[in-house]
Amino acid sequence: MFQGSMVAIVTPMKADGSVDDDALARLIEFHIEQGTDAIVSVGTTGESATLSMSEHAQVVQRTINLVAGRVPVIAGSGANNTREAIELAQKAEKAGAAAHLSVVPYYNKPTQNGIKAHFTAIADAVELPMILYNVPGRTIVDMQPEVTAELANHANIVGIKEAEGSLERTHALIAQCPADFLILSGEDPTACESMIAGARGVISVTANVAPALMHDMCMAAISGQAEEARRINRQLDAVHRAMFIQSSPSPSKWALAEMGLIQSHVRLPLLELEPHCFDAVRQALEAVDALAVA
Repeated sequence: MFQGSMVAIVTPMKADGSVDDDALARLIEFHIEQGTDAIVSVGTTGESATLSMSEHAQVVQRTINLVAGRVPVIAGSGANNTREAIELAQKAEKAGAAAHLSVVPYYNKPTQNGIKAHFTAIADAVELPMILYNVPGRTIVDMQPEVTAELANHANIVGIKEAEGSLERTHALIAQCPADFLILSGEDPTACESMIAGARGVISVTANVAPALMHDMCMAAISGQAEEARRINRQLDAVHRAMFIQSSPSPSKWALAEMGLIQSHVRLPLLELEPHCFDAVRQALEAVDALAVA
């Protein structure tokens, strides 16, 4: 259903904090031209935590309209309020998304049974295919592979974006989940090895600024060309690091501004990338010729 390089696209904003629709259109065309395989709209990299419900729905709808069926659009729908997560998923379904991405509830610290009940409630309420998202570095709680495997039996739950970060986790999910359950990496530095091990793609921050290379690396890894995938990934290593030199998406937004695609504005409580990080991010972009691409 979905595979390859799926960009966790940033939500461009003007200096006054409003969503920049013109810049969003530029970004989408950039990704289509550069070979991005799917677009994840208003995920956590898209600053879902600081967009209002109406803004969230509007950005997803505009993204779907601009993409116009050329690649799948996966709508972010996560929330730590189950009712809100259901509402976001319903809006994504109505907008025409191909799937929705729902994160393990943050801050609340639910038990494993609570996580399972949360996702089951959403999947029962909305028929749109759901991709789970486990990112314990952000949510504190780590959804265990056995819980994912149980949820994988629900007809409306089709995959997981796994950002625990270890290859052991990828192997555990492959071993415990049904063969047709979609396993996606959620961490750029380990995505290549995860795909060589059997994952089907990555939902990527790096793809914001190096989409063509991320697509090529994913295709090589998925098709069994391990050494070629690793060769490309070595080119991307500096970008993987630079995109998290400070809290995401501040580095990727600054990088995209350097590339002439958007303004670098982020919403509080995040701040724009600090000047002492500029050289490291610029050097990473230069290493993959990103500044000459856009």
